[in-house]
Amino acid sequence: MQIRDRIRELRRVPARELRPHPRNWRTHSDRQRDVLRGVLAEVGYADALLARELADGSLELIDGHLRAETTPEMLVPVLVLDVDETEAAKLLATLDPLANLAGMNRDVLAEVLAETTTDNAAVQTLWDELLAATASELPPGEALPEPEKVRPSVEIPELYQLLVECADEAEQQSLYEELSERGLKLRVVSL
Repeated sequence: MQIRDRIRELRRVPARELRPHPRNWRTHSDRQRDVLRGVLAEVGYADALLARELADGSLELIDGHLRAETTPEMLVPVLVLDVDETEAAKLLATLDPLANLAGMNRDVLAEVLAETTTDNAAVQTLWDELLAATASELPPGEALPEPEKVRPSVEIPELYQLLVECADEAEQQSLYEELSERGLKLRVVSL
């Protein structure tokens, strides 16, 4: 198999000048933004954004949208790729899902987390969840469950319900009318 090197150059570009890809399908939660800000504050940029040069000379992002949004005034490292619109779309559709296919070596992750510290609460929360996952029964590569949100205590009254299967709509209507006359609260459900 012949593998081409599609990286033309590494440029340092003001993030605000990068054009977001119009078909970027990834969304970013506040939590992800907080963790990214924490890592950027403690470590800095340690990965390049990916872009392609358009006919007008501007750069269109393929990967790194959140980093660019988070640091718009900063000169950011950008790998300028020699790809066309179709190839850029392939990368856009593949890079993040490909990373998500990686498995997890629980023992090594536990060692790394035990030897690493952070002053950022969002990063620490992420690490705590990863550490908890190392002790869980999840098979390697299985997605971690979303952390449970703390919800206020709500008292749910006991309900006693009955679902009756009818032969047809006429029987359903007849039974509904009969039970309504007895003062029961009813709901019609058709599946």
